[in-house]
Order: sequence, then structure tokens, then C-alpha cells
Amino acid sequence: MHNFRQYFSTIALGIGLLLSSSVQAQQSQQANVQQPPQGFLYGVGIGVNQEIYRGYKRRTIPLPLIGYRGEKLSVYGPFVSYQLLQQGNVSFSAKLAPRFAGFDESDSSVFIGMAKRKSSLDGGFGVQWRQNGWQVEAETLHDLLGNSKGQEAKLAVGYGMRFGPVQLEPKAGVSYSDSKLVDYYYGVRLEEATASRSAYRAASAVNYNAGISLSTPVFFGGMTRLGIEHHWYDDSISNSPLTDRDTGVSAFLSWSRFF
Repeated sequence: MHNFRQYFSTIALGIGLLLSSSVQAQQSQQANVQQPPQGFLYGVGIGVNQEIYRGYKRRTIPLPLIGYRGEKLSVYGPFVSYQLLQQGNVSFSAKLAPRFAGFDESDSSVFIGMAKRKSSLDGGFGVQWRQNGWQVEAETLHDLLGNSKGQEAKLAVGYGMRFGPVQLEPKAGVSYSDSKLVDYYYGVRLEEATASRSAYRAASAVNYNAGISLSTPVFFGGMTRLGIEHHWYDDSISNSPLTDRDTGVSAFLSWSRFF
């Protein structure tokens, strides 16, 4: 599995090259598509994640949003994307994204005597293809702060449907996390082991998710977004002495408006 990230990145690049061979036929059609609004925006958001750690029920993340959407640069709170190249409906981007994860001793009794695991900031590259409501996106990310020193690769497929002012998008995805990333958040070091918490070295993991998101501009003159996802975790995560389940649910709600 240690070569999975390189293999995944090769597949992602191959997808982009294959798709780009057909984008010339799409360009005249793309020119007629209405472009999204651009400029600075503000808003507020909240994310809730059902944790799979023992005794740690949920993680709640409030997010004041200050952002910007331009021709190539997109900033949405702590999430940043810059388009490096576009050919028709295929685009390549550089990305920054926070990783809201980790724990300290105050989160659950299972963590007492363990070193803090910190949230982090990931950076990497992605390729995205859009056509007739379909969206395929692949990206590979690396821990820029060196907390886990790990990497993650993702592939997601979604389909957008519009019902009047409401946009719905069901989506399914798969992600690969290398052993450094998984062991940092779900492993137990030798010096942290106790009679009730055995040492555990976590291997790499392949996780799956499926969900649906909704967006609409009908509330308070801005854009409201709501999403929910179900996550299925690999055995290397669910077998950790720190966890007591192998599935979880996450949800987010946000509202934003252009200045």
C-alpha cells in the first residue's frame, strides 16, 4: 500500500489527460455558460463530526467566513484553491485545507496519559472535470505543518441537480491515508500503553464516504449550504484501541454573501 499515493496520483493525471482530449469540443458550449459571481464574501458556518474515538461523541467546528472568489483564486474561510490550468471543463488546482482532527486528554478518558494530537494544514494539488451535471475530482494532500508528516489522496464523483432555486448534489468518494497519517491520529505509542490501552501501530487506510449537499440563494440575500456525509473507516482505524466504531456521520451548514 506504500505505493498507493503514487499510483493514485498517476491515475488522477491520466484521468485529466484523457478528459482533456475531449474538451475542445466543449469550449464553445462552456463560453455560453453563465459564470458564478466574483468578489469578496462574508458569512458564518458550522461543522459537526461524529467521532469514532471512545468517549468522544462529536467534534463541533464553528467557522466565521471571510472569503474571495475570483477567476482563478477561491478562498472560503480556511479553504483555499488556486487554478493553475484549465482546458475546457478540466481544471488543475493547487489547494490548502485545514485538517480538523486530533485530541487532547480533556476530550475523553481514553486519551489520559497520551500526547496531544494536533489539527493541521494540508496542501497539495487536484484535478477536476465537469460535464452535464457530473463532477469528478481527484486530489492529493500532504501535512504542511509536519504534525503527522502524512499524506492523503481522494477521489470523488458527484452529480448536480437543480430544482428551481435549489441545487442538490449527491456524491460518493474514496480516500487513501498513508500509515504516517493514520498512526498519528489512531496509533498508541509504546510509552502511552497501559493495562487498558495496548500499544498500537496503525497501517494505511482506505476509507469511503457518501452524502448529499444542498445550496440555495433564497435566504437573507446570500448563499446557504447544507451537507451531510456518511463515512466508513478501514480496519486499521476501527481496530485501534482508541476507537469503538467503524462508521460516522458529519454535517455542515453555512451562509455567505458577497460584499
